[in-house]
Amino acid sequence: MIRTAVTKNGVVRGLAADDPRVTVYRGIPFAAPPTGKNRWRAPQPCENWEGVRDCFEFGPISMQDQPGLGNDIYCREFHVDPDIVMSEDCLYLNVWSGAKSTDEKLPVLVWIYGGAFQWGYTAEMEFNGERLARHDVIVVSMAYRLGPFGFFAHRELTGQDSDHPSNFGLLDIQAALKWVHSNIAAFGGDPDNITLAGQSAGGVSVLFTLSSPENAHIIKKASVFSGLIRNPFLPDDIIDPKPIEEVYENGAEFLKALGVSSVDEARAVDAFTIRDVYFDYVKNHLRFVPCIDHVYIKEDPVDLLNRGALPDIPLLTGYTKDEFIDFVPSGSVKDIKIRSEIFKKSGRDAFNVVANCVRNAAYSHRACGLNAPMYTYRFSPDIPGDDRPGDFHSCDLWFFFETIQKCYRPYTGKHYELARRMCDYWTNFIRTGDPNGKGYDGNTLPVWNCISDEDPSKDEMIFL
Repeated sequence: MIRTAVTKNGVVRGLAADDPRVTVYRGIPFAAPPTGKNRWRAPQPCENWEGVRDCFEFGPISMQDQPGLGNDIYCREFHVDPDIVMSEDCLYLNVWSGAKSTDEKLPVLVWIYGGAFQWGYTAEMEFNGERLARHDVIVVSMAYRLGPFGFFAHRELTGQDSDHPSNFGLLDIQAALKWVHSNIAAFGGDPDNITLAGQSAGGVSVLFTLSSPENAHIIKKASVFSGLIRNPFLPDDIIDPKPIEEVYENGAEFLKALGVSSVDEARAVDAFTIRDVYFDYVKNHLRFVPCIDHVYIKEDPVDLLNRGALPDIPLLTGYTKDEFIDFVPSGSVKDIKIRSEIFKKSGRDAFNVVANCVRNAAYSHRACGLNAPMYTYRFSPDIPGDDRPGDFHSCDLWFFFETIQKCYRPYTGKHYELARRMCDYWTNFIRTGDPNGKGYDGNTLPVWNCISDEDPSKDEMIFL
């Protein structure tokens, strides 16, 4: 096994995972700490180190509301540790590798966590990459800046660096992706076979990253789980990106809330103070999220996807049955063109926002004549539990990562079998761009058709 790896910045040492055939490296820095003068700047190069760096623990999580303090479904499900270490010094990534030598050239998954660009971290239990690594896939997960640290915008910042005026969290993702491309061979990975994947805001981040031409040569395949989120009837303050000019006023108001008069003064404010002020600020103001900065992000990536203007690479995308159910405002259907069949039936007053967006993307994929395959799914096994949660947003993560044994819910044999099959499909896709083939047990999986005709929704794989 590769227990030490030689990166461009220095040597790192990992640990045997629960399965000793897999090595896990936690907390590898991929950029300089985004603190002090580096706050609200594009990620800066990581300094080299001497000797061997032990990478045994996850790096601190990005600045955000302290997780695990509530009793909502996500605290019960994922954010279980209220004592997890948090710091503005957060730009670290993790690697799971089952390679025995550096010349194996295993396919690589680069994972982006979700959380509405406000919350989330790589140490969440469901993101353990060990099961995927057992399928001969190298897994990389990275942290990125969130909320006011990752997406603050202000005219002063634009004046200081017009090439990187905002979207620092997205630039962190780009920096991590470039680090993987330059260093993953040292862990036995193939830099020419990288799949970028994410869920929810992480899935949106995949699309943002694909929209930049400078990333196109790195990303060979993409997976977007519950990340195509647009309501055609109502505005959205989180996922739908606004022009940076509309965010400047919010930035100026936030400086007032901090009690400072300039960006440079704000750089001297303690990170936890910024976090706590932001907690109250967003009760009456918009949150800071990705914007169209006209430099790195020039257009809404969902619009680019629906025009066939993103890279023509294999795409796997889908949704859970009960996530983001919304209502159609009275009289709206006749006033807007919606291609999804969900609106063809009269009398329908509610719809799954993500399902609609996935189906629109599927129709567009066909209409634009793209050549790479697109695979879609619906996750609807009916999640068990006393809270009767339905197939809620994010519940499929335990299954794709095959980590449901870490979940508190009373899963039974059929759920474990489904998780094994979903992990099989995903790792096949990561390897070849096609989820079909044999599973981990050597048996051929049921066929998952790529979208093919004028009714792409019939080709959805339904996970029950």
